[in-house]
Amino acid sequence: MNDLMFTNSDEWVKVEDNKAYIGISNYAQEQLGDIVYVDLPTVGTKLDAGDSMGAIESVKAAADLYSPVSGEIVEVNNSLSDMPEKLNTEAEKTFIVIVKIDKTPDNLMNRDEYMSSRK
Repeated sequence: MNDLMFTNSDEWVKVEDNKAYIGISNYAQEQLGDIVYVDLPTVGTKLDAGDSMGAIESVKAAADLYSPVSGEIVEVNNSLSDMPEKLNTEAEKTFIVIVKIDKTPDNLMNRDEYMSSRK
């Protein structure tokens, strides 16, 4: 997915119309190891950019998920409750939440910028 943008906290964002699809980067899942649990937020939750919106637990660590956008959660990927390991196999194809955004974010990095920041 070449149209993904990334955050410093290892989330990816894909903006379509006024919705932001948000997940974790492949780099993040590699650092976490085998993911065993995803704490999903509630639909209807209002977020400001930078707010915590859940967490991911792996056999090695736990990590908070942060919203890169401001808006309202309109959908969560409930399949991750039963299959959190999907984030290990398809991290950049599997959204965690969809947020109806109030404002398009402007502090995101393209893939090259993101990967350079991880070296």
